[in-house]
Amino acid sequence: MSRVSPTIIIVPGWRDSGPGHWQSLWADSLPGARRTLQDDWIAPSRQAWVGSLARQILEAGGPVVIAAHSLGCIATSHLPAEAAQRIQGALLVAPADPERRGVLADFAPVPYQALPYRSIVVASSNDPYCPVRTAGAYARAWGSEFVRLQNAGHINIESGFGAWPLGLALLQSLVGEGWLTPVATAPRTQPALEIAP
Repeated sequence: MSRVSPTIIIVPGWRDSGPGHWQSLWADSLPGARRTLQDDWIAPSRQAWVGSLARQILEAGGPVVIAAHSLGCIATSHLPAEAAQRIQGALLVAPADPERRGVLADFAPVPYQALPYRSIVVASSNDPYCPVRTAGAYARAWGSEFVRLQNAGHINIESGFGAWPLGLALLQSLVGEGWLTPVATAPRTQPALEIAP
């Protein structure tokens, strides 16, 4: 009996992810990947964002793997049980801290409870939108593996992250062997990282 390949769902954060961002490159390059679209990227509503993501997960018709960035990570943590049960794994990169930024306040408080699927939180030591201690607290509460990058900013195009091969390898670990095809990568020196359980 053949295993069903999970659907990759790319979940951008506040203001979306523009051209050249690893999320945009993955959405264009990974077979069958889908990208979550929001009606309002500038003034995000938790109900609207979580509802849109939940519908997309349920419409996938099988297991999904989430690749979320920034506020997309927090939207993922707010998913209702029926959608969360469909998730095989989630790569949660540079989670936002909605309690620090007024425009994101509708997403506070962040749920501090274990996620019912395998997850990896990737955070940077100098992310301007979320202290690494806060990201670490999310990872502990969610039961996530924690990858700490040194001086990687918000892990976006502005801090030099295009195709991001390390991120793709982490995503591959959640999808399983043989499901992803390599994305063309631009040369970049990867920052030092620490992996914690």
